Amino acid sequence: MSEATGMKLPGSQVPLFDYALALHKSTPDKPLPRDGEPYPEDRAHRRRPRPAAPEDRSHIGWDVASVLDAHLARPSASPSDLADAFHDFYVPIHENEHIRAVAQQADRDRVLQAGRWLVRHGADRCAATVGLALLAAVGTADDIPLIQTIGLRSNRFGPLAALALERLPGGGTEALLWLADRVTGWGRVYVVEALCRLDDPAVRLWLLRRACDGDFLNAYFAGRVAETTDLHEVLIEPCVDDEIADHSGRLLLVLTYSQGMGVTLSRYPHAEAVLAAHLRHLERLEPTASRYTTAAWLASSLGEHGDAGSIGLAERWRSYRDRYLALLDREDWCQAARKALAAKEPGVLRLADTASGHGLRAFADRSPSGED
Repeated sequence: MSEATGMKLPGSQVPLFDYALALHKSTPDKPLPRDGEPYPEDRAHRRRPRPAAPEDRSHIGWDVASVLDAHLARPSASPSDLADAFHDFYVPIHENEHIRAVAQQADRDRVLQAGRWLVRHGADRCAATVGLALLAAVGTADDIPLIQTIGLRSNRFGPLAALALERLPGGGTEALLWLADRVTGWGRVYVVEALCRLDDPAVRLWLLRRACDGDFLNAYFAGRVAETTDLHEVLIEPCVDDEIADHSGRLLLVLTYSQGMGVTLSRYPHAEAVLAAHLRHLERLEPTASRYTTAAWLASSLGEHGDAGSIGLAERWRSYRDRYLALLDREDWCQAARKALAAKEPGVLRLADTASGHGLRAFADRSPSGED
């Protein structure tokens, strides 16, 4: 019985597409719980070791491509013949040159037929991944529902789903934005990176408002979002809407810990301009719990105890840190924080229990045990 949907699952024979679709219907506007895990096939997977990647990286995907090539060369072969054909191979989750070459050289209709069948009926990761790789190579707009649905299980299928939608003839912008609103973690990294490669006003507006969802992995794309959207130019406008102002704070915060993953605050060329603009907008906006916590974490991250690899010398940011601290010391901002604390809002509770929160006036009367 599926914990998420209550439906009966007959072992590993449930198509991954059907399971993803059922989970999606239970939360149609949100990411799948736990990215759709555990998969119906997981019990079977635990009974045998998964194939390791070839030591020679250039050989990855070669064996999968050989099976596909032989299959597509037989006119009488049925896509269902491929259902269990890839269990013993290492199947890459990113685009692979060998698989792409076979897909592009074989009869296109047969490639589409195989790809669609494997995505729609594949009962294990390897089969569905190969099918998605074929659609990423030759898919059409007719394949959007298949790609989106399997792409909801984004930690596994996100790279190829994002690529397939990005490459659709005529553009898959709307489909990619739909998926972007329904993925988290690694899946969000792949989808946002694909969006950053598109030159579309609707994409730019989404990136300015919703790219960063608070996950640690946002660090892989935050700097690219700032650069792609020309955030420094957007924020100089006097009447930036609240969503963009709030999102810019989350984005700045990510840049303070992105060392080793993406662009860091110290290397972002417009860091000072964006910090100054963010502060100007915060000073005119009504204080809220989320604005308070973002400002507090920024003040902490820009100080001596911040991540030196991401911010460089703390002295560079002293004037901005002082302005965030002055904002947090304002009575209206303190009241907003205390109200959120009394309501036990998780973000404020977490902040108040840290060393960064202990020095803030809003929490000065809070006892060490956490009780007011």
